[in-house]
This record gives sequence, C-alpha cells and structure tokens, in this order.
Amino acid sequence: MIRTEEIAKAFKELGHATRLMVFKRLVKAGEKGVSVGILKDELDIPNSTLSHHISSLVSAGLIKQKRDGRVLYCSVEYDKLLSVISFLQDECCIEDTK
Repeated sequence: MIRTEEIAKAFKELGHATRLMVFKRLVKAGEKGVSVGILKDELDIPNSTLSHHISSLVSAGLIKQKRDGRVLYCSVEYDKLLSVISFLQDECCIEDTK
C-alpha cells in the first residue's frame, strides 16, 4: 500500500506547471516514452531546466529513464500514476448515505 507521504510528494512535483507539462507529454507518448531531446524541443525548455524537472519527477517515482546508446528516454511509471489516482478514488463517496 502506498503511503500518504509518497502521494503528497507526487502531487507536489506535479504541482509545478513545467513538470506537469513534461508529465502530460510523457503520458501522451505511452509506454515507449520520449527522448529528452524531443521533450526539450517540443516544450522549448533549456537543457539544465529540463534536467532539473525530470530529476524531480524521477525522485517522486512518477517517471523512469532508459538509455539507448546516446539517447535518454523518459516514460511514465504507470503503476505509480495509478496508485496516485486510486488514492483519490478509494474512499470516494463512502460516507454518502443516499
């Protein structure tokens, strides 16, 4: 079971506009992910800034990185994403006594 602190960290990292844009782009890409170069070009983010934001998302367990030769790819950790979503849904309306 995922801890509340882990969920809070995920929300904290997604609470920054640039990180949210990066994450949304990676979700759009699916399992294969996107290269850091493509993220940089599409989102028009300087390398150092993008690296900082990717690092934050990796540390929250929201994305993973994989190297293929000289190209670094990022993709979403879907298990973590589903855990965050489930955290919000698990107790939805349980006190609703219709």
